[in-house]
Amino acid sequence: MPERKTKNAEFIDLLSDPTTVWPGRAYPLGATWDGEGVNFSIFSEHAVEVRLCLFDPDGKRQLAEIAMRWQTDLVWHCYLPEARPGQVYAYRVFGPYKPLEGHRFNPHKLLVDPYAKSFVGDILWSDAHFGYRIGSKREDLSFDRRDNASGMIKCRVIDPSFTWGEDRPPRTPWHDTVIYEAHVKGFTKLHPDVPAALRGTYAGLASEPMLDYLRRLGVTAVELMPIHEFVDERQLITKGLRNYWGYNTLGFFAPDLRYSASGRVDEFKTMVKRLHSAGIEVILDVVYNHTAEGNQLGPTLSFRGIDNTAYYRLWTEPRYYMDYTGCGNTLNMRHPRVLQLIMDSLRYWVLEMHVDGFRFDLAAALARELHAVDRLGAFFDIIHQDPVLSQVKLIAEPWDLGEGGYQVGNFPIGWTEWNGKYRDSVRSYWKGDEGVISELAYRLTGSSDLYQGGGRKPYASINLITAHDGFTLADLVSYDQKHNEANGEDNRDGADHNMSWNHGAEGPTEDPAINRLRAKQKRNFMATLFLSQGVPMLLAGDEIGHTQQGNNNAYCQDSELSWLRWNLNAEEREFLEFVQRMLRLRREHPAFRRRYFFRGQEIKGTGMKDLVWLRPEGQEMTDTEWHQPIARTLGLFLAGVLTEQDERGRQLRDDNFLLLLNAHHEQTPFVLPLFNGGAAWEVAVDTDHTARNGRHAAGEAYPLAARSLVLLRQVGS
Repeated sequence: MPERKTKNAEFIDLLSDPTTVWPGRAYPLGATWDGEGVNFSIFSEHAVEVRLCLFDPDGKRQLAEIAMRWQTDLVWHCYLPEARPGQVYAYRVFGPYKPLEGHRFNPHKLLVDPYAKSFVGDILWSDAHFGYRIGSKREDLSFDRRDNASGMIKCRVIDPSFTWGEDRPPRTPWHDTVIYEAHVKGFTKLHPDVPAALRGTYAGLASEPMLDYLRRLGVTAVELMPIHEFVDERQLITKGLRNYWGYNTLGFFAPDLRYSASGRVDEFKTMVKRLHSAGIEVILDVVYNHTAEGNQLGPTLSFRGIDNTAYYRLWTEPRYYMDYTGCGNTLNMRHPRVLQLIMDSLRYWVLEMHVDGFRFDLAAALARELHAVDRLGAFFDIIHQDPVLSQVKLIAEPWDLGEGGYQVGNFPIGWTEWNGKYRDSVRSYWKGDEGVISELAYRLTGSSDLYQGGGRKPYASINLITAHDGFTLADLVSYDQKHNEANGEDNRDGADHNMSWNHGAEGPTEDPAINRLRAKQKRNFMATLFLSQGVPMLLAGDEIGHTQQGNNNAYCQDSELSWLRWNLNAEEREFLEFVQRMLRLRREHPAFRRRYFFRGQEIKGTGMKDLVWLRPEGQEMTDTEWHQPIARTLGLFLAGVLTEQDERGRQLRDDNFLLLLNAHHEQTPFVLPLFNGGAAWEVAVDTDHTARNGRHAAGEAYPLAARSLVLLRQVGS
């Protein structure tokens, strides 16, 4: 075992002073204030000694270093009767440094608690944070004896008490849910109506101007990009950049206080409480697939130094890490203590922080028990039987970077998924690609080809056009190519296949025809999204024309490139009103929020099918027409008599609707069908502002403008 001398601290020997430290308990893990003292416990299977280090309130000066003499079921523990909330602490863990065997213990490295509820300070990057000697020819096989405490982030004990009062989760049904993906800082950093001290914080997000905005917009849930304590990578700091997105987690129990105006954990709880009062759910984007420690050449900050072989997936040559995430490592879901860590974290955020659900980043990595993705893996089994977690919203990003990692449609009952096939087919259709209408039909109606066979419902599909990862909506219609030069990687980073179209000019242009077409395409995308069956997800800022100037991988852009701009011009205000109107229409009409898949069969007693696909002649599509590569115009009749009941068992009824889509570059006459005794049709939405509104007789040819979407409602004869 490597030796380490204790400097500038009192080493408390329990044998000589047994009253200072008590044995404590192995459970719960972490640092727990019980009203009288603090219990400390940490798991390490292969350690030979663990020391608890105590610091002053700022984390600058070490006050004591305590040997944790007690171990129960591989958990090291002790109890400090004089410790109080606010106590700053960290660990040093002793054991073998044998990278060829997978062990990377180094007691010279101060380590943070995997169960820490709050953190103090920042990591000041230096070579001392690495367990090996940077620059050594032996690389990570070498051993570094420098102490990293002075530049290391530390943990803080918290008092979890909070007055929740009458807080209740909104529990919005999936079929009524509209998700708004937002970044805590970027959402309010530039908002003029939010008090300056609160901009970019949890308090700012929950300020009255933002709550009012979210209510008027019509969303029911905010999906927050990662707020778990995360690390800015050294290579970004040296470039003058930051990890803006936050997919580099170090602490799975702590809200990152860089987003706190008060510097307190309570601020996050207050945000949740205020959002709930506004009827808005809080969903967290969580990153349990990897940590901030990277591969074998990464720093030693926590898990690696506590027990590398337990926490990480290692290859048969255990010096190296399995990497299904593209971030250097993958957490070891096969180990019961790692599963416990994740489940304890999830329950903590539900029970203590009152969040309403989770979106799991690269969720396929969590299902890899051996190498292949296993939909019946232990992770899913545990969640399904858990009385807390099985009742919250669970969203999978259904892919990772490993072999067989693309798992759209393969997650079990109880899970919803970011539907990448929806995104791709809708983008392809409005770009004018050939041969996509049959695929589009599935996506518009809830993707039954992906979800119905497994017993799931249309709301298993989280429909999206854009997300944080990729172009914004404004950039999707303005750029053919990515422009990521600001990231400092010579434009090599980010996806090359974006299915975007600049409509005749790359980036901003003064050409009025191009700008009109771009504006219409944005309306087409939003109308398609909100009129599709499934759960729509709107990227924050898309509704107000936010642009990242063609950057489709702004993960390191903590700047005005990423922050939303709120001084809207007339065109942007008009588009915001259009999005609000589309969301209001969706909310008012259950025909667009079906609980079950369409059957394509006649509804008893009506003489109508629940849906009918139509060609421009007003007749039902034939099998041959579905496969015509040049077909770009499609009609969808939705019957208002729904074969569904509401929560009180009442039959759901709505208007009959006709949805017309034309991705062709020319106007297409579309004959309005003679359904329901030849009743007339009234325009509810037309994304081409020059087209005719008002009523139109059945049998009439509606002038469906080039590259436009029209929604008509059937009215009395």
